[in-house]
Amino acid sequence: MKKIRAAVVGYGNIGKYTIEALEASEDFEIAGVVRRNGAENKPAELAQYDVVKDITELKDVDVAILATPTRSCEEYAKKILAMGINTVDSFDIHTSILDYRAALMPVAKDNGTVAIISAGWDPGSDSIVRTLMQSLAPKGLSYTNFGPGRSMGHSVCVRSKAGVKDALSMTIPVGEGIHRRMVYVELEEGADLAEVTKAIKADPYFASDETHVFQVESVDALNDVGHGVNLTRKGVSGKTHNQLFEFNMKINNPALTAQVLVNVARASLKQQPGCYTMIEIPVIDMLPGDRESLIAHLV
Repeated sequence: MKKIRAAVVGYGNIGKYTIEALEASEDFEIAGVVRRNGAENKPAELAQYDVVKDITELKDVDVAILATPTRSCEEYAKKILAMGINTVDSFDIHTSILDYRAALMPVAKDNGTVAIISAGWDPGSDSIVRTLMQSLAPKGLSYTNFGPGRSMGHSVCVRSKAGVKDALSMTIPVGEGIHRRMVYVELEEGADLAEVTKAIKADPYFASDETHVFQVESVDALNDVGHGVNLTRKGVSGKTHNQLFEFNMKINNPALTAQVLVNVARASLKQQPGCYTMIEIPVIDMLPGDRESLIAHLV
C-alpha cells in the first residue's frame, strides 16, 4: 500500500512530537521538514530526512502538517493549498475559527485540496466530545474546564510581545468554564514589566480571562508541558431531565496535539475538496486500517 507522504512545517515542540507520531504510524512516510533555517544546524534526530527552508523544495507531498504558531497558519495554508497539497493545523483562537474556515474554503475548493483546521485537542478532539454530549442531551449546559496546565498557544503569544525573552502561560480552572491565566515572563534587559503586562492583557488570547503576569529569573525552571481538561454536560434527553455526562483527560500537551494532527492528515485524503473542522469529518476516517475491520472491532 502506498504510504501517505507528509511534510512537517515548523520544528518547535509540536513539530518534534509530530515527527515521532509520523514515525510510529505505519501508513505514513516523512517527505521532509520545513524550518526557518533549513538544514543549518540540522538536529541529529532529523539526519535521515530532507530539511529545507521552503516546502517547494520537497517532492511528492500529499499533506503538510502545519506545526506553526496560530497566527501564521493562514499564510502557510493558503500558499500550500494553492500548490495542490492538503494542509492540517491546530489553529486555536476559538473566536476566529469561523472566519479562518471561510478564508480557506475557496482556496481549497479552487485547487482541489483539503484543509482541516483547529485540529488539536481543544479546539479539536474536545470539540468532538462536546458535540457528542450535546447530541445526547440536546437541552442543557456544557462546561469546559482546562488545566491546570501549560497553554502552548498562550505561551507563544506572550513570547511574541516586545521585551519578552521567554514565557510560560498556565491555565488554572476556576470552574463552570471560567479560567485564570497565570503568566510567567523572563524579560529582555531594559524591558518594563508594566508595559509587557499591558500588551499581554490587551491581546485577544487573554482579554476575556482574569490574567496575572509575574516576572521570573528563569522560565525553564518552571516549565511543564502537562495539561488536562474536564468536560461536563447536564441536560435533557428527550423529555427526561438530569442527564449528566463527564469526560476527563490528563495529557502531555504537544504530544497529543501532534497525534491529532497526524490523525487528521490521514483523514484529509478521504474528504472532498474544502475546509473542515474536526466535528465535520467522520471519526473513523482518522484511524488507519480497513474500514470493515474497524467497524467490527469498535461498534
